[in-house]
Amino acid sequence: MPRFAANLSMMFNEHAFLDRFAAAAVCGFKGVEFLFPYEFPVDEVAGALHGAGLSQALFNLPPGDWAAGERGMACLPGREKELMDGVEKALRYAEALRCPTLHLMAGIPPADLPREQLEATYAANLAEVAKACAPLGITVVIEPINQRDMPGYFLSWQDQARRLIERSGAKNAKVQMDFYHCQIMEGDLTRRLQAQIDQVGHVQVAGVPDRHEPHDCEVNFPHLFAELDRLGYAGWVGCEYRPRGRTEDGLGWAAPYGIRGTGA
Repeated sequence: MPRFAANLSMMFNEHAFLDRFAAAAVCGFKGVEFLFPYEFPVDEVAGALHGAGLSQALFNLPPGDWAAGERGMACLPGREKELMDGVEKALRYAEALRCPTLHLMAGIPPADLPREQLEATYAANLAEVAKACAPLGITVVIEPINQRDMPGYFLSWQDQARRLIERSGAKNAKVQMDFYHCQIMEGDLTRRLQAQIDQVGHVQVAGVPDRHEPHDCEVNFPHLFAELDRLGYAGWVGCEYRPRGRTEDGLGWAAPYGIRGTGA
């Protein structure tokens, strides 16, 4: 049975951030993920997590100036020091949260930079970030993100992610396979999952096309969940979706997997 982690950046927004951990635990979630923890002191986040009896599945490394539209910097030449300073900061949180996986965002590059230069920069940075994370046993994942939601993002294709990981040579780097993004960009989800299951370090789900609950949409998620089990995937499945209403009211899709909500 898949292990579901509630994404607290999108789910349980009826509560203040630090209260979302307890709300997720009440509904039966055993793990959580979120985008960024950095606006909260590390001890407060760790206290909320461990106090709720939850595991931290994933969070993102610092992305640069998010408010100004930056979405990572791993592919951007000249940002290496800032990137590694962010890694140092993230590792303090990861150690306190006992988080096994960090997401390294690619970035949105200027249109005039050659793709080969961007890819070479990305692979080199991935290697350095993975090296810094290795002593703590942390896996670094990179995620193809669709061009509709994030125009200009450098990484959008599954085979591109696998190529970058191979080029980096990092043994603790894997693909973060978000079925929502993959369906929009490529489709053929079952075969793509089967082809790269050994390289998948984290999975995320959301309904397509509107990024709501993973049911009543164009993707057969029960089939994909069964396929994850059949393939022996033992990682977390992050629920990175925007609930249609109250989070608890939309958890009926997850009832077969031990998650308790108040409706479908």
